[in-house]
Amino acid sequence: MKITTLCYIEQDGRYLMLHRTVKKRDPNEGKWIGVGGHLEEGESPEDCLVREVREETGLTLKKWKFRGLVTFVSDRWETEYMCLYTSDCFQGELLNCPEGELAWIRKEEVQNLRLWEGDRVFLKLLEEEEGFFSVKLSYRGEELVQTVISK
Repeated sequence: MKITTLCYIEQDGRYLMLHRTVKKRDPNEGKWIGVGGHLEEGESPEDCLVREVREETGLTLKKWKFRGLVTFVSDRWETEYMCLYTSDCFQGELLNCPEGELAWIRKEEVQNLRLWEGDRVFLKLLEEEEGFFSVKLSYRGEELVQTVISK
């Protein structure tokens, strides 16, 4: 079972976004995503969140909010369960990310970026919903074929 984390770090009406341009054979190549990654042995999702944010950005999260659970189903990769977070409380200076370019993007402009279609779904929920949500996103290749939202 694959478990990952993703965080949208917020500041001044913007999200910190990662343009994935460096890794070879990256399923996210060329797309803009939040910051996060895979749980390592013995980590909780929160341990993973803090570690991945620090590794990819140089920032240390001080507080965060667990916003949702996203289940990805695909005909090309194993099912993935992603813990989705937001944070507006952090310290540190941005580093050069080893996985691509980091940029602060105005929230209203994020939907104009090259994103996974499913990311558009949960980004919209982050803006509309205060409570916890669960989303199941089913893909055929890169095409989103089914979305199921539970609030």
